[in-house]
Amino acid sequence: MLKKRYVKTRDVYKVTFRLGKNEQPEYEVETAHLVGDFNDWSRTDTPMRKLKNGDFKVNLDLEPGKKYEFRYLLNSKKWYNEWEADEYIPGEFGKDNCVVEIPEAPSS
Repeated sequence: MLKKRYVKTRDVYKVTFRLGKNEQPEYEVETAHLVGDFNDWSRTDTPMRKLKNGDFKVNLDLEPGKKYEFRYLLNSKKWYNEWEADEYIPGEFGKDNCVVEIPEAPSS
């Protein structure tokens, strides 16, 4: 699930990336990382916090008016997509990347 909220004082969108327990694959997910062009596709820079209900969640501040490609990396080895991504585009390794589109900042 993706949730976007504009923060006027910082001119950014706070984006919540949440991988629900019911959206996860059949195997046991111990760790999840958010990997994308916003962190140079680092496999370790953006760990997601595991919640008591089994969901994984992380918040990022992203610039308005841009699109960002991303995927989830589960258990440090399995790539997984967001079911509610704004769109999907072919990635360079033959799998689709998820896209989150950040709207322009609202006019005051």
